Amino acid sequence: MTALPPFQPRGVIPACLLPFHADLSIDEAGLRAHLNDVAAVEGITAVTVNAHASEVATCTIAEQERVLAITMEEIGDRLPVVHGVYADGSHLAADIARRAERGGAGALLVFPPATLAMGGAMRPEMALAHFRTIREASDLPIVVFQYPLAGGLGYPVETLLRICAEIDTVVAIKDWCNDAKQHERQLRELHALPRRVAVLSTHSSWLLSSLVLGCDGLLSGAGSVIAALQVALFRAVERGDLAAARAVADRIYPTTGAFYDPPFLDMHNRMKEALVHLGRMKAAHVRPPLMKLPDAEIARIGRAMDQAGLTGDTVYARVA
Repeated sequence: MTALPPFQPRGVIPACLLPFHADLSIDEAGLRAHLNDVAAVEGITAVTVNAHASEVATCTIAEQERVLAITMEEIGDRLPVVHGVYADGSHLAADIARRAERGGAGALLVFPPATLAMGGAMRPEMALAHFRTIREASDLPIVVFQYPLAGGLGYPVETLLRICAEIDTVVAIKDWCNDAKQHERQLRELHALPRRVAVLSTHSSWLLSSLVLGCDGLLSGAGSVIAALQVALFRAVERGDLAAARAVADRIYPTTGAFYDPPFLDMHNRMKEALVHLGRMKAAHVRPPLMKLPDAEIARIGRAMDQAGLTGDTVYARVA
């Protein structure tokens, strides 16, 4: 088997969903089918597992290892796999990183530890210690997940710059700062570092606006459903074709309203319902604390997919 080229933080990187059975055990057959659906989208550059889209907060370490093993079996010879590192403690995060590298992942997506929400922004050395602990455990490239500052888990820009400059395996951020001014500042300053750091947008509800600022790509749970549209949008922006980009953004617009309206935590719940509507997932079971959506909202999601012109046959097909 030909070895894949190293992970490059560029282009469209979908974050895959995790199907469950009615008893909330992992639906392995459903996961295999979903991975192959997403991986078949022409133009994506990697996939992400064990992250928000796969309800990682509800998964044991053993389940995360199983998800990675299935991913490698199904698509590991086709695309680099980005593995989420979701843990409150740095030593647990390091253990997850070590297991991900051993299991064949090509990069790590490092979430901020929830412990930093209680004033961690005032102690940048804590964030740096978290990343150094992970770095000591793994040589894999790191994507730093940048959260909004208002929630207490975002890194102040000065701290983010230090992380990117001092941790030699950091190659990109997944930017969810949710502030256009801060987003542009981060783009400019990270790109200007002596060792340039890429910016992958996850501002999926204003993706066109984000990409035109100069993002290197995007990493998004919405890619589990609309990766083909995201590829078309990214390519249009890359070639400077604003009219084409706006046309694709018009198709994306109904889907982002369906996925990202309040409450925000239901976004991946809604994406599962979208795939059920499109006949690409058998059921939209979610683990608590997430709960089944009301029938009226499920119907609204179906209408949004229809508005976007998506069908079971076209959802993962190349967009002209």
